[in-house]
Amino acid sequence: MVQAARQMNNNDVSDYQLTERVVKIRRVTKVVKGGRRRGFSVMVVVGDGEGNVGAGLGKAYAVPDAVRKAVTTAKSNMIHVPIKGTTIPHQITSKFCASTVLLKPAPSGTGVIAGGAVRAVVESAGIRDIFTKSIGNGNAINVVKATIAALLELRDKDQEIAKRRGTP
Repeated sequence: MVQAARQMNNNDVSDYQLTERVVKIRRVTKVVKGGRRRGFSVMVVVGDGEGNVGAGLGKAYAVPDAVRKAVTTAKSNMIHVPIKGTTIPHQITSKFCASTVLLKPAPSGTGVIAGGAVRAVVESAGIRDIFTKSIGNGNAINVVKATIAALLELRDKDQEIAKRRGTP
């Protein structure tokens, strides 16, 4: 329900200058009657650096096709992240499968202190100062999904109050 409320329209995506980051490329094998069929599974994060970010998974027999599919999926799964200055409004912990991600606001000038998968998501979203910790399983795909889930749960106090009052 929260995701549906904050998810963006596909028509809005074309207005942004999006950057793509490949987080993980996996080589997968399917055993068929004639032998092994090799393919690729790719996780991509796209963002505009101004609070909009999305992640997508693409699968194909060639890497460029898998990346193209993943980018299309990521663009359709874009969300808006509330950013307060250069960091996030409050601390949040989120879990997806066995991967847990902790995001903490940091003072200006700290930079992004994060591992590979979390770093890709928060930098694409435009967050410049943040402390993060990935706990549990380090599976990059699940870590990205946990990070997106955490960003979805963020609330900015000032924006929420103004929205409830009906003031701009």
